[in-house]
Amino acid sequence: MYKINDKEYECSVAVTLDIFNDKWKLFIIWHLLAENKRFKDLHQCIPEVSQKTLTIKLKELELKNIINREVFAEVPTKVVYSLTDSGKKLRPLFKDMFHWGITYVKDHGEVLEGSKCCESEVVKKIGSIG
Repeated sequence: MYKINDKEYECSVAVTLDIFNDKWKLFIIWHLLAENKRFKDLHQCIPEVSQKTLTIKLKELELKNIINREVFAEVPTKVVYSLTDSGKKLRPLFKDMFHWGITYVKDHGEVLEGSKCCESEVVKKIGSIG
């Protein structure tokens, strides 16, 4: 049995699924692996998500201690999002997900030219691809 903030879980997989219960959180973390980003930069990386949903998901990840939200006293206000130490520990998992996704596509489809996920960006996020 596991307990976090008065919530009990039967197993560690349930904890993980509770934190990453939708695709937007995974996209946010994926884009923060390379570098810290402001809200508008994250939204440009994930244009399919609405600003409202992005705001909600960022707050949820902050509450779970996966990301930091740093506010700078400037005019206009500058807010920068970054991964916490717990968030940075997800890098190997994303590397495995990247490789699994490529293998899956090769087994069940085809890799097309002009991929949005270019090799140089992937290396910045997860390190070497090999």
